[in-house]
Amino acid sequence: MRVIIVGAGEVGYQLAKFLAHEELEVIVIEKDKSKIRRIGEELDIAVIEGEGGDPSALKEAEADKADMLLAVTNSDETNMIACLLAKAMFKIPRKVARIRNPDYFFNKAILSKENLDIEPAINPELEVAKAVTRLLEIPFATEVIDFEEGSIKVIGVKLTRDVPFIGKSLKSLGASMRKHLLVGIIQRGEKAIIPTGDDVVAEGDILYVPLRRERVADAAETLSLSAKPVRKVMILGGGRTGYYIASAMEHKADIKIIEKNADRCSYLSQYLGKSLILHGDGTDQQLLAEENIGDIEVFVAVTNNEELNIMASILAKKLGAKKSIAIVNKTDYIPLAHSLGLQAVLSPRLITASTILRYIRRGEILSLTAVAEDRAEIIEARVGPRSNLAGRLIKDARLPRSSLIGTIVRGDEIIIPSGTSQIIAGDKLIFFTLRESLKEIEHLLV
Repeated sequence: MRVIIVGAGEVGYQLAKFLAHEELEVIVIEKDKSKIRRIGEELDIAVIEGEGGDPSALKEAEADKADMLLAVTNSDETNMIACLLAKAMFKIPRKVARIRNPDYFFNKAILSKENLDIEPAINPELEVAKAVTRLLEIPFATEVIDFEEGSIKVIGVKLTRDVPFIGKSLKSLGASMRKHLLVGIIQRGEKAIIPTGDDVVAEGDILYVPLRRERVADAAETLSLSAKPVRKVMILGGGRTGYYIASAMEHKADIKIIEKNADRCSYLSQYLGKSLILHGDGTDQQLLAEENIGDIEVFVAVTNNEELNIMASILAKKLGAKKSIAIVNKTDYIPLAHSLGLQAVLSPRLITASTILRYIRRGEILSLTAVAEDRAEIIEARVGPRSNLAGRLIKDARLPRSSLIGTIVRGDEIIIPSGTSQIIAGDKLIFFTLRESLKEIEHLLV
């Protein structure tokens, strides 16, 4: 597969990094010399200096031979022009674009096959808002990923010192709980581990657990965590992300939004029906105290200033907020934010890149989501009739050492498997894997 990426910012870089590892033919178009230098120094892929909306740059990239174009610059207009050229001049079969302006994004006529033919358009603020909303609906989680339209959820759970089974092996944990709880990935500091029953859990670990939707409350009980619905939420930042979160949640919880811009406050007051809009500074301790920050169950910081998001989340936690969620664009800041005690840290750029990767399908792989700060993947794949997995028990499937099967979807049945579970043709499997095992999994599916 030949893929052209227009834009080498953080999203473009993450996409290029992943696709280069997959040994696809990748060409990046970028005008910023510092970004070009970063790609050249860190990735072994072709880079063309130029504008994404320039036909000559696309011609130099041999766009007429491309299977897909990913337009992910910071300019909606550049991305849309690149897709238009890809369609009209170079006949590229599939165009994916990052589009932030809601006037463009929600205009289905512009994006339709008859016009720009963008499928899909990705809106970073909306994707982040969906990720935050999933966290608000499952408040004990640090990350929630939906499969099969939400009937299967992979939940990331950070273990605090209060969790009673710290220091126990997964095998002994399962025996003592008398409940089957599969752990697909353990994120430990800067490492991602595909665990066995002998692995011992430690304070600070983030466990990724696949669950049927109706089993979420049971899992919370097993992990000695509260699954009570969130009732009181404070959002710092009334931009598009804050607005999307409030509009999704204001009929389920009491929402307060703190926003510094008076005009934006007026807009929010006009278009949100139940949320309380506060004009002020989210780091103002007096304001937070007056608004009873100690009663807030989740504090969500979604301004465009990531340093402010981190500091305000730490302050809110210090003043009594039960949980904090911070939006952080710089990937280097994510481990720092976790080390400072923030329960959930989300990167719009990584979420956007991960969302786009779901549409780069190869063979029977239906979707792929990067987790654990891009150190591991969760893959959904279908078992074909000729697959090496068809008819085998999981224990006999010869899976790569750094992977496991977390869920089997068989028609309307959802199975959290054991080693004696059988795989049959037509099953959809959800794999947990480290990146180096993806090729082997693809081979097993053929």
